[in-house]
Order: sequence, then C-alpha cells, then structure tokens
Amino acid sequence: MPQHTSQLTHRLVSSPAGRIHIAEQGTGPLVLLAHGFPESWYSWRHQLPALAAAGYRAVALDVRGYGRSSKPAATDAYRMLDLVEDNVSVVQALGEESAIVVGHDWGATIAANSALLRPEVFRAVGLLSVPYSPRGGIRPGDVFARMGGDEELYVSYFQEPGRAEAEIEPDVRGWLAGFYAALSADTMPAPGAPDPHFVSRGGMLRDRFPVGRLPAWLGEDELDFCAGEFERTGLTGALNRYRNMDRDWEDLAAFEDAPITQPSLFIGGALDASTTWLADAIKAYPVTLPGLVSSHILDGCGHWIQQERPAEVNRLLTDWLAALSSVDSPR
Repeated sequence: MPQHTSQLTHRLVSSPAGRIHIAEQGTGPLVLLAHGFPESWYSWRHQLPALAAAGYRAVALDVRGYGRSSKPAATDAYRMLDLVEDNVSVVQALGEESAIVVGHDWGATIAANSALLRPEVFRAVGLLSVPYSPRGGIRPGDVFARMGGDEELYVSYFQEPGRAEAEIEPDVRGWLAGFYAALSADTMPAPGAPDPHFVSRGGMLRDRFPVGRLPAWLGEDELDFCAGEFERTGLTGALNRYRNMDRDWEDLAAFEDAPITQPSLFIGGALDASTTWLADAIKAYPVTLPGLVSSHILDGCGHWIQQERPAEVNRLLTDWLAALSSVDSPR
C-alpha cells in the first residue's frame, strides 16, 4: 500500500571522490538513482516522490564532477572503477549493506558496472535508455572514430579536452536547451535532417540543435536549474566521463562478454538513438542479462525518458520493484 511521502532532503556523504551530494526521500529498501550527461540528481525529481510513496528509500546522487559533488582535477579520476566505488560508498554511508541501483544514460552504464563489479552490494539493476552491452574486444575510441565517417560522432568530439567546453560554457543555458531538444521526441530534428549526434568537420555540435523551442517536459524554471548547476561547476567534470572510455576498456579486461545475473529492468525510448543503434544489445539480453525481469520500449519517446514520460516510467519502476520484493524481501 502506498505510504505517506516524506520530504525531500539533501546532504553530502563521504566518498573516494571526497564527497557525494545526495537527494533523499522516503524510507524502506534503498534504491540508488544515477543520472547521465548533462544532468544531475534533478533528473530524478519525478521518481523520488513516487518511489518514496511506494515504500522505498529513494536516493538520487550527483555523480562525481556534477552539481554539489566533488570534482577531482585529474582526468583519469573519472574512470568507471572510481564511479562504482562512489556508489558503494553512498550505500555504506547510508548505513545499508545493499541497494537496488537504477541509472539513466551514462548512469545506466554506471549502474550496470556497479552490479557487475560489486554484486554483493547491488542486488538488482534498472537501466534506462542505454542498454547493457558487455565489454567487447575492440577499443571504444577506435569504434567511435569509425562511426563518424566524413563527420565526427559526438563521443569523439567530447573526448578532446577543452574542445566541447569551449562550445558550451559561453552559453550554457542555450546549449543545454538545444541539446535537450535535439534528443526529445517532440522537438528532435525530423527524419532526414542532419543528425545532431554528429559534428561536421570544423563545425560545432550545436549547429544541428533545434532553436527556439523547449521540449514539453522542460519548463523555463527547470532549464534555469539545470543551467545554473553547470554555470557554477563548468562542464569538464561531466565531460571527463567520455575521456575515460578507453581506460575503462583496459580496466575491465577481465569482464569481457560478462553477463549481469542479478534481476534487471530495461526501459528505452523508441525514438532514442541509444535504443536503435544498440538494438543488437537488446536482442542479446537473454545472454547478457539472464536475470531480466522486464524490458520495455516506449513508443513516441526520446532519450530523456524519466522526464519525458514520468508517470509511465514510475509505474514500470514500481511494478518491477514490487516484483523483486515478492521473491526477495529486502532488508
């Protein structure tokens, strides 16, 4: 039965990064929520009260480099191994032995690796937008370089230190508005238009963003909050995640083709390139996610799934969590 929703609280907890900022609501089994790029704990604002009302302790963190969390100066301080240990430290700081971890975008990859590397802590994993794809035999930087062809994939563009910062930081609010719109179902470029995931040689990513229209899920006040976070912190900490992908590939060599066996959930948007480009990864779930409880593709939905379709995502999350509870009553 739904419970009374407690108030949202904020605090800092110790981590290998120094400190991690968390937003917390509710009591019960711990559900840790990890965001993607370029977001923050705020991307889970619709899920925190819903999970609390359903009887869970919902905790959304600012990943290191974002928001009020610590921002180490070294580029290699943002490798996946470090982000997984940040998640473990949050669970321990909250006085818990285990948690369910849910992530969106880069947060989905962080959540997946948290479950893979620390299964004794993370007993179930939910992935939003970005499917699980085990570490493969080809260095990611080589894969992304080939994908661009005559253009440059955004991942490669982000990997060069200082380059994306020079584009974004002079107009953080305008850039974020365009980036969010480019990947949202109701504002993304029409089929056949230049793809905003690619950069023309000598151009900028924002050259292909929609102009002058916010997606329906993003109000002016919400955009102000998101922009304010990055105007205060800059973008380097966030972009450093992209700059460690080859290091991650080396660090995780022992986990090549490794499945995640804990109970899992996937929710993707039908109009999201993360879903369409990685369709083979979704097809491979019987092998790569043998504990998959449910998988859903939301028609007419773009990349920012828990913000574009909060009610539907909340229902799918709470149904999945209830199914977990029915077979494994958490402490």
